[in-house]
Amino acid sequence: MAQSRHPSRLARFLLFSLLLFVVLYGVAGFLVLPWWLERNLPEQLAERMGWQAEVEGVSVNPFILAVEAERLSAQDGDGESVLRFDRLMVDLNALQLVRGIIGFEAIRLEEPFVRLDLLESDGLNLMRDWQAHNPDSGQAAQSDPASAPPRFYFGQIDVQGGELLLRDFRAEQPAEFRITPLDLNLNDLATWSRDEDASDYSLQAAIGDESIEWQGQLSIAPLYSRGTISVTGVGFETLEHFLSPYLPYDLRAGQVSLSSEYELQAGDFLLLATRNGSLTFDDLALAVDEDSEAAQLNSGTLAVEQIEFDLGARELVLGPVTLEGLELSVARNESGVIDWLAPLTTDSAETPADDRDAGSARPLRWSVAGIELTEGRLRWQDRQPEQAADLALEQLSLSVGELSHYLEEPVNYRLQATLASGGQLALDGQLTPLPFTLEAAVSGSEVALAAFEPYLKEAANLNLVAGTLALDGNLDLDSQTTPLTGTFSGTAEVAGLGLRLPGMSDRLVAWQTLRLAPIEYNVHPARLEIGTVTLTQPQVNVVRNADGVHNLARVVPSTSAGGAADAQPADADDGTDPGFIFRIEQLLLEQGALAYTDRTTEPVFTTTFDRLSGTVTGISNIQPQQGQVNISGRVGEVASVKFSGTLGALGTDDTSQLKLELNDLSLPELAPYFGRYIGYSVDSGKLDLDMDYEIAGTRLDAQNLVVMDRLQLGQKVTSDQAIDVPVALGLALLRDRDGVIEVELPISGDLSDPQFSVSRLVMRAFGNVLVKAASSPFSMMGTIADLAGLSTEELGQVSFKPGSTQLADGEADKLAALADGLLDRPDLLLSVRGGVAPEADGLALLRQELTAGGTRALPDAEWQQARQAYLNGERSLSPEALNNLASARGVTVRRVLQETHEVPAKQLFLLEPSRAAEVNERGEVTVQFNLNVR
Repeated sequence: MAQSRHPSRLARFLLFSLLLFVVLYGVAGFLVLPWWLERNLPEQLAERMGWQAEVEGVSVNPFILAVEAERLSAQDGDGESVLRFDRLMVDLNALQLVRGIIGFEAIRLEEPFVRLDLLESDGLNLMRDWQAHNPDSGQAAQSDPASAPPRFYFGQIDVQGGELLLRDFRAEQPAEFRITPLDLNLNDLATWSRDEDASDYSLQAAIGDESIEWQGQLSIAPLYSRGTISVTGVGFETLEHFLSPYLPYDLRAGQVSLSSEYELQAGDFLLLATRNGSLTFDDLALAVDEDSEAAQLNSGTLAVEQIEFDLGARELVLGPVTLEGLELSVARNESGVIDWLAPLTTDSAETPADDRDAGSARPLRWSVAGIELTEGRLRWQDRQPEQAADLALEQLSLSVGELSHYLEEPVNYRLQATLASGGQLALDGQLTPLPFTLEAAVSGSEVALAAFEPYLKEAANLNLVAGTLALDGNLDLDSQTTPLTGTFSGTAEVAGLGLRLPGMSDRLVAWQTLRLAPIEYNVHPARLEIGTVTLTQPQVNVVRNADGVHNLARVVPSTSAGGAADAQPADADDGTDPGFIFRIEQLLLEQGALAYTDRTTEPVFTTTFDRLSGTVTGISNIQPQQGQVNISGRVGEVASVKFSGTLGALGTDDTSQLKLELNDLSLPELAPYFGRYIGYSVDSGKLDLDMDYEIAGTRLDAQNLVVMDRLQLGQKVTSDQAIDVPVALGLALLRDRDGVIEVELPISGDLSDPQFSVSRLVMRAFGNVLVKAASSPFSMMGTIADLAGLSTEELGQVSFKPGSTQLADGEADKLAALADGLLDRPDLLLSVRGGVAPEADGLALLRQELTAGGTRALPDAEWQQARQAYLNGERSLSPEALNNLASARGVTVRRVLQETHEVPAKQLFLLEPSRAAEVNERGEVTVQFNLNVR
């Protein structure tokens, strides 16, 4: 009986103890522990972190091992909120605790808030507060490095409606980013290695319109994760803040989105691989610097698909890259610096060199499936020329084939664009990046040249008024050898060109079309060969201004004209082996025109050359070369002109033989030049020119045959450059019986002399002929004298036998030649001055008197006595004897010319006789003639 009661008491004791334990456990769990947590949690946060915290309520269910806290909030030492949540629920897993694992069945956190500050010292506010209140925490953590870390298990972690405030104080301007809502779901996570599958997780967060979605599987030991991540709509403010230390440009607009599958593993080696990735830039706007008024780059829509990356294999694969609406502006400043390159140059100068051996790392293998650009726009602004250039390519499309790290593999490309100023361009071919080679089919149509005027003005002082360019050909470049080599083969045409000098309204040069076909150009050595150059309806307007300077001289900028000589390299050769070789097989000129105005004359001289057509073949600067010239046209709308001959190699000492023939030019057109150099205007007449030019290097030797028909002078013109001679007499001497003046005018000079002028030399040579004619009139009858076997000086006088009107021997022939000259020149007037030599003629008359006209003999002694008496003045003749003889001689000359040779009486005049005639070496008395003009 006693034995049966003893077990019953033990059972009741055990039951009571159990009930008591349960009651005490329940009291401690339901009442004591919440009270303790409510008091201790703020104390611990204050002690460990220096935060002022409070919690509204804590509840514990000790039987299911669940803890719930509500409305906890904490402020840091500055009184700013650093942590809070509305509700935290934690369910422990008792079974895991039995196994030595700190296991959580579920952790749920509702509307948490955490503030993270990135401090100027690159630390976090949480670490700063912890280290400030736990100075020995680092040593405690390292007290037993060999001990294994505790094992944790999380069945489910669920965060809902979270908010993360990220503040960055590292930059000069602090920034803050509020990530909300932030939702996290994590299932079946363990901190030790397990054979079963890894945990599942998902994360969703947003910063305004920016969102992050991340889901997949995660393992802590070893660290392993795989899944997908998607970041959508990351704004430019976020990008600008975090990229500004590394991005040398100013990001002003746009957003970025990316997504990818990934796999990450960390252990004995690091594994990171992504696949099926995509990257999109929407309206990303970049400016070169903060001072730029507008963004110079707008990405439009840039998308990269099928991105794959393998860190272990060091391989990056990009699928198709598409760009739509890309807009890029590139500018060059006055110093020649490209705006996009300037920041890079500065950064590279400030960045220290990396001493690591870059060659030790395995190179990255990469590939791009292709690039497609549509509706792009490229703008080029160049402020280096004196006149800024602004060019733009619109509707730009670019297609590039597959690219890879195999840089020696060729890449196909195709480019098409429209110039904003007018015209289309296209390139199609392939290139090899390394070593660089390029093959391109190049074409352009209706490219407006006016937009390129600033570059033309760098070399020439010209305004490009109009003109279009068409181009079609193949370009090949190759840098496998140094220097770069290449060729261009094709055709080109410039249509509707118009050039004029600044400030002028008239065009200096214009043409309808200039076509070059075919073109063969070699880059190195430089060589240009053109089959046919066809120039249709060219027009050139040449004006010599009142200061004597031609408008063509203004084409060369004054800054470069003075330094032309200095531009030659010191080691330049003698020109026998030119650095640039060119050859033009033929030049076809069709309906050309040249207008010439000379404002240095009064009145102003103007004329035109038109209907110029013909060919020039064999144009080159390489010896030996024999070109041909054959061009004809019209001058002054009436006269004909022809230019022909042979061409030597240009720029060498080869001889060129050129001939210019001009017929039926109206001489009144040249009146301004006659007035300047001759002193008279021209009333009528025609001009023919036959010019033979021989040019060797810069040396010119020319023979000019000038033929003037019916030249009639007009009014006298006052000119300080005019010759001071009897011009009318000179012209009369030059003019034949048909009214034609024909003279040969040789000239020579150096073409490199700026003062050299063919027209000026011709007019001066003609003036010299007139001076010679007027000062030595009988010298102009050289042809007639030569035919008669006489000298030109002999035509100006005739000899008589002393004391007689009988011409000396041979003098009749002289008068016949003189008569021919007078008959050929009807405007000439011959004045005859009869004359006697008192001694020679007096002695002859005395002898005739003593011999009775030769009828009786005269002893020598008697003659000597009479002669001496006459010479001593002791004996004289009749007073009229010598006067009658002088007059008779003049009449004799006139009668012979008029009656024998039929010289018109209106051309013959008798002057007052002379008593001082000369006696020639033969003792004959000479009578002088004078020429004049009517």
